[in-house]
Amino acid sequence: MSEQSVKGPASYFPSIEKKYGRPVAYWTGLIRSSPLTRHMELVSWLKTEHGIGHGHANALVAHTLAQK
Repeated sequence: MSEQSVKGPASYFPSIEKKYGRPVAYWTGLIRSSPLTRHMELVSWLKTEHGIGHGHANALVAHTLAQK
C-alpha cells in the first residue's frame, strides 16, 4: 500500500517518524502507559511533555485509542 492510499491517522505516521526520530510503536507505547485516558488530555500531554505538534499528537492518540 502506498503512502497516498493510507487514510486517517495512519497517514501521518511516516512524517511523525521522520520528524521525531522514533517509530510509531514508541509513541503508542507511551500513550498506553500514561495514566491519562481522555483524548484531549493525551494530546495536550504529548504536546507539552514531548514537543509533538497538535496534528501529529491527535493522530497518534486517535490511532492508539481506536486499538484498545
